[in-house]
This record gives sequence, C-alpha cells and structure tokens, in this order.
Amino acid sequence: MADSGKRSRFSLALRRARLRFIRLIDPVFGPLRRLWQDSLMVRTMATTGVLTGLIVVVTGAILLASISSDLYSSRKSQSLEDAARATLAAQRFIDAYDAADRGGLSTLSASVRRTVQDTSASQMIYVRRQPGQAPFLEAPQEFNTNSALMDAVTPELAEALSDGNDPQYLQPVTFINQDGTQSPGLVVASTLVFPAGAGTYDLYIGYDLSNTQETLAFVQRTFLLAAVGMMLLIGALVWTMSRIVFRPIRSAAETSKRVAGGDISARMPRQNDHYFDQLSTSFNEMADTIQARIRELDELSAMQQRFVSDVSHELRTPLTTIRLASAVLQAQRDSFDPSQQRAVEVMETQLVRFESLLADLLEISRYDAGHVTLERESTKIVPLVEEIADQLRPLSSSLIEVRPIGGYTPIEVDARRIRRIVSNLVGNAIEHGEGKPVVITIDSNESAVAISVRDWGVGMTSDALEHVFDRFWRADPSRKRTLGGTGLGLAIALEDATAHQGSLEAWSAPGEGSNFRLTLPRSSRKAVGVSPLPLIPEDAAVEGTVQVTGNWLKRKLRRVTGTSKEEGA
Repeated sequence: MADSGKRSRFSLALRRARLRFIRLIDPVFGPLRRLWQDSLMVRTMATTGVLTGLIVVVTGAILLASISSDLYSSRKSQSLEDAARATLAAQRFIDAYDAADRGGLSTLSASVRRTVQDTSASQMIYVRRQPGQAPFLEAPQEFNTNSALMDAVTPELAEALSDGNDPQYLQPVTFINQDGTQSPGLVVASTLVFPAGAGTYDLYIGYDLSNTQETLAFVQRTFLLAAVGMMLLIGALVWTMSRIVFRPIRSAAETSKRVAGGDISARMPRQNDHYFDQLSTSFNEMADTIQARIRELDELSAMQQRFVSDVSHELRTPLTTIRLASAVLQAQRDSFDPSQQRAVEVMETQLVRFESLLADLLEISRYDAGHVTLERESTKIVPLVEEIADQLRPLSSSLIEVRPIGGYTPIEVDARRIRRIVSNLVGNAIEHGEGKPVVITIDSNESAVAISVRDWGVGMTSDALEHVFDRFWRADPSRKRTLGGTGLGLAIALEDATAHQGSLEAWSAPGEGSNFRLTLPRSSRKAVGVSPLPLIPEDAAVEGTVQVTGNWLKRKLRRVTGTSKEEGA
C-alpha cells in the first residue's frame, strides 16, 4: 500500500510538472503547433524542406569527406615522392664524396643541406645523427632550418626510423609557429648514411598543409553557400508548387464558405484538371439544386406568411362583431338560465384565447416581414419584474419570489416587449412548476442585465429542450393549462430578446425543473458579453443535464428576406 501511494504521488507530481512545462512553452510553441495542425500546406512544405535539407546535408558530408580524403591522399603522395627524391639526391651526393678526405666531413653537412633544399619543394629540413652510435670526432654537423619542425618530431617517429627497415616513414603533425599559431602538416623521415664511419643520420622533411586546409575550407564555404542557395531555391519551388497544387482546394474552401455564409450564387471555378473539374461540376450542380430549393421554400414561406397575415387581419372584423355580441350577452346574462350562463362564460373565455392567438399571429407576421421597431425608453428592470410577479400571483397557487441582486440602474429597452418576455417565462414556470415555488433572479454587471426564471417542476428532456423555442410547440399538449397559451409565447420572446441584441437561453433536466435566462445589453451600442447570472442552477446535478441557447436555435429559422435578424445577438 505504501509503494502504491508513493507511485500515485509521483505520477501526480509528474503530471503537474508536465502541465507546468506545457504552460511555459505554449506561448512560444503553441502558435506553431496550431499552425502545423491547421495547415496541410505548411505540413507539406515543412516535410519537404526537412527531407530536402537532410538529403543535402548527407550528400554534402559525403562529398566533403571524399574531397578531404582525396586532398590528403594527394598531398601525402606528393610529400612522399618529394622526400624520396630529396633523400635520393642527398644520398647520391654523399656517396660521391671522397671517403679518404676525412677532413672534409665537417663541411659535408652544408653541402647535403643545399642539395636537399635545391631538390625538395619544402624548406623545412632537420638532419640529426641517430642516437646510440659510437662517437665520431669528424662527424658532419646536425642542422635544422625550422624550429617548428624540430619540435614536431616525436620520439615514436625517431624510434620507428631507427628500428624499422622501411625507406620512409610519415607522420601527421601540428606545427607551432613562432607567433603561436598552429598549422597542420606532415613529416617524412628517412635515413642518410655518411662515409668513413661517420654513421647514420636521420633526415626529416616537413610539409605545411595550411594551403590544403585553406583549399578545403574554401570548398566547404562554397558548398555551404551552394547548399543554402539550393535550399532557398527548393523552398521557393516547393512554395510555388504548393500554391499551385492547393489553389483548387483553397478555391473550393472559399466557395463553400461563401455558400455557408448565405451567398447561394457562389460557384466553384474550373481548374483545368480532370478530377478538380469533376468536383467543381458536382459542387456547382449541388449549389444550383440548393438555390432552387431555397427559392421554392422562400416562395412557400412568403405565401404562408402572407396567408397568416391576411387571415389575421381578415379575422379582426368578425372577431369584433363576435366581441360586440358577447358584450350584449354578458350584459343580459342574469336573465339566462344556468346552462345559458355557462355557455356565455365559455364563449367569453374562448374569445379571449382567440384574441390572444390572433395578437400573437400578428406579432409573428410583423417579425417575419421585418416591420418591428423598438420603442426604447429608460426602464428600471427590478420594479418591472416585481410588477409582473404581483400581477401573476393571484392566478397561481405557486409561491413567486423575486430576488433582485442587481439591475437597479435604468437601461434603454422597449418596456412592453420586456414585460411580455418576463410574463411569458413566469407563466410557463407556473404552468409547468407543479405548484412548486418560482424564483425570479435579477443581476447585472458592467455590460449586461440578466433575468432568470427558475422552477422545480417536471423539467424537459434534451429532445424537448431542442424545440422549446419552436413555433406552436408544447412540451406536453395534453397538460391542463390554467393560464392559456398559443404555442407562440417563447418564439415571440426569443424574437423580442434578439431585437434588443440580447439572448434567451434555456436549461432543463427531467425531475429537476427548468431555468430560463434573459440577458440584455446595457447599451444598444455594446455587445452583451458575459451574462451576470449562470444558466445552470447551483442546485442542479450538472451531469446529464442539457442546455439550449435561443440564438443558436434562431439561426435555424428561414427568413423570407434571406437576411439574418440576429445581428448583435
């Protein structure tokens, strides 16, 4: 158990460290990561660039290694040949010397030096008598033309020359010049045999490879510049080809975006490619079909709206006549028998419902026709909501509580329409609240004022909640209604909220009730921003609940004019 606890703490600490690291590097690498994830063109160009760069680097490394090896081998061969030629010339000169002239041995070394210098391409010469030989008084003098060569001769090279049987020995060295600079070089060692018992001398000839190193550095610089130029050229080529290849895809995406934004006349141009042209043809045919269907639906919707508007207006005349007749009957009801009195009451009740339905139909037709104008005035939301609650309390057995947290500052709204929204929300809460309390909460922040209506009734399922703002839709058509209803209340409330550039949202869960939130901007010139009230109540079990935003549902509604009425919503 202790080990398991330690592993768990270690795993938790590791996750926290990983999250801190991600938060630390996200400001730098986050945009690059998102660009990589969102752009196929960037991924294609980056992959091509990396692969091309890898190929160039590997190829360049192989070529540079080959050139360096060839240069070194060439200089090595040249040095061996040059040293062999100088050694052979010096040995011939020594062999031609008269061995009987022992007194001239002391000056022989100077002649050997001139011979080697005249024969060899290098002027770095070091001649010394091999150690371990018997002393010889008249032995030729040792000489050295460069101190860097004498310092570069290693004991290993001298030992190999003394003990070996090869005519030449070569060793890579580093010459340290008098100014402290270093330069690469080669030392070729061979032997000279002097006559008259003078003994064997070691001949060291040094070759400075600075020129070879400069040549190799020049080749490296040239190759580097060529590689950079090649990468830039390949990058430009890849960018150009990517632009050409992805141009049809960009065209398709832009055309699709225009169509999705409402420009049904947008069409995809031909790209002079068989497959893309086939895609363009199919897309354009689909757009033509959609445009034709939309025209048909617009015409049908216009006819429907004209029918509703005309019928609503035409019904006003017979409704007025019926209202007058009902008033006459109401005035004489005391003279009727009980059954006739009941009939008069039912007629009056249904007449009120009919007038309400007709008023709602006329209001919807005004919104559909775009003839709605807000009559804004300075309004205090808290007194308005309290007035509505006072009016509805006698009609309900539920406890209606108003909780004004904020919202005391007046805002410019159409008070009649806000009163209609709140009345509809509270009426629905009473209707479906199963006699439980209804709480109306008001709050505000720097950008908005919000009103939420909460009930603890039967609630709604997710499927029902998706249709809660639809016209003529009821959650339970068979439910007994005490406050009446036409099925247009929430649809009109949503239109009123959107006309104010606000939002109307709903949350509900079966058995937990519902919560409707109206959010209004403080000014018509500013967006709503964050609502001051939560949509999901604190006492709700969040898991398994759903919420619906009225403005999102409103985008699904077709408008005859083809324009959206949800600007600022």
